[in-house]
Amino acid sequence: MKKRSLGLGGLEVSEIGYGCMGLTGAYGQAADRADAIALIRGAVERGVTMFDTAEAYGPFTNEELVGEALAPFRESVVIATKFGFGINPDGTRYGVDSRPQHIRQVVDAMLKRLKVTHIDLLYQHRVDPNVPIEDVAATAKKLIQEGKVRFFGLSEASASTLRRAHAVQPVAALQSEYSLWTRDVEENGVLAACQELGIGFVSFSPLGAGFLTGKIDTTTTFGGTDFRSISPRFAPDARAANMAMVDLLNRVAERKRATPGQVALAWLLAQKPWIVPIPGTRRIERLEENLGAASVELTDADLREIDEAASRIAVQGARLPEAVLKLTNQ
Repeated sequence: MKKRSLGLGGLEVSEIGYGCMGLTGAYGQAADRADAIALIRGAVERGVTMFDTAEAYGPFTNEELVGEALAPFRESVVIATKFGFGINPDGTRYGVDSRPQHIRQVVDAMLKRLKVTHIDLLYQHRVDPNVPIEDVAATAKKLIQEGKVRFFGLSEASASTLRRAHAVQPVAALQSEYSLWTRDVEENGVLAACQELGIGFVSFSPLGAGFLTGKIDTTTTFGGTDFRSISPRFAPDARAANMAMVDLLNRVAERKRATPGQVALAWLLAQKPWIVPIPGTRRIERLEENLGAASVELTDADLREIDEAASRIAVQGARLPEAVLKLTNQ
């Protein structure tokens, strides 16, 4: 698999990464541990070098899983994880917490859970309105100087916050949702700031939480622990309207002898050479399908067709529940 650079500091990763969040319950019941480990290792064997986790996934259990799965490959992979939520030792939560002393405590715990001597890419998961981003970046800078962290990143941060952090400690990557049906970063200055400052962009939910694969329709049901069960964009009426986006992907996919999901990922890869999508899955055949997107070539004419058709589709429903969106530093 080809590589892409995130930031200007030499962080190189596979052009498609792997998002591990769904292995520990975000989409319902957690995956069988042995199966999850086999899947992560299968991704390594197929050329994936970037793996994304967070203390909040589980909480804690996702990092433990990723640490165990990647232990045999530590020198050849990049592990990205995130701090920023207030999480007690028993897993209960208390909002966001990016106080410098808390960041240090969290990083020490992460190192143990991940079974590593350093974290390759450490993101602030959500901006803390009570802690200046300069203090957060300065803490990351010290952790980098101490050898506990290699690179610093932000998640769901605004362009202005990104600029302020970058002035204190170079930001290697910004992670936010970006896909054909979620294009806020094109309009709010985030992508422009990344380009200007030489910051990489990591796209989470590049397949629209599964919707853009064409495997979800108006009859699909979600369990109570699946976040899509309370997501406005997955409400039945919204799904019915949003099928127009899947129809568009299907038309292009048929011509390209690909799947709609592969076209959605190929579209993202074609936007900028410093964008890295991190789709997640629990099935090896879906993993192989996702990685196959790197071989789908979209011409300039294809990209114009997709953009023009997508511009005529009014996506229905907010991308996340209101309570979650309130945590986004827009």
